[in-house]
Amino acid sequence: MQALPPELAAWRPRLISLAASTADDDGAHDATHLDRVWRSAQALLGHHPEADALVVLAACYLHDLVNLPKNHPERSQASRIAAQLARSELARLGFPAGRLDGVAHAIEAHSFSAAIAPRTIEAKIVQDADRLDALGAVGLARMFYVSGRLGRPLAHPSDPLALERDKDDSAWTLDHIMVKLARLPGMMQLDAGRALAEQRLARLLAFREEFAAEWLGQAA
Repeated sequence: MQALPPELAAWRPRLISLAASTADDDGAHDATHLDRVWRSAQALLGHHPEADALVVLAACYLHDLVNLPKNHPERSQASRIAAQLARSELARLGFPAGRLDGVAHAIEAHSFSAAIAPRTIEAKIVQDADRLDALGAVGLARMFYVSGRLGRPLAHPSDPLALERDKDDSAWTLDHIMVKLARLPGMMQLDAGRALAEQRLARLLAFREEFAAEWLGQAA
């Protein structure tokens, strides 16, 4: 990947350090997740040179500054709290004041549970980049990791594909693919993000079918 412009190169280690200061033991939202989101955002920035890359960089590394578990009663408020904290911490570090609103909005709007519509190209890039990490092989690993931490079974014992029951990803991990992840490509903000999401979802759907066949003893 190309070297970062000087402004971004100067801020990236400071943002990584700030993110690390509030990190917990959640392996699905750790430093590697932030790096992947930034790499996906860089790919999307290539399609949108009009976007402010520094705003995108800051939001990518600070979007999980406050990270509440999936089953936490205030989960939908986490991105708003993270945006407030990021704003104050960035101001303390001397981040350009005129870009703080853009960073805060991109952080607020990245969250699926917050349901805040992104109003800027930067927020759209960050939202798409974060959601891309929930798809594909890494997204699959993150899904099982999170469900394991929550103590949820892998799949329904006799109907893993929910052919004769309602899907419930709070009870069965495999259901999460169709309950939420399959919806993500259609929710992408940008054409480039949607194309990548559709490719990654195809791999998840193929896995789901193979998993069910093995689960039910139907695979060769």
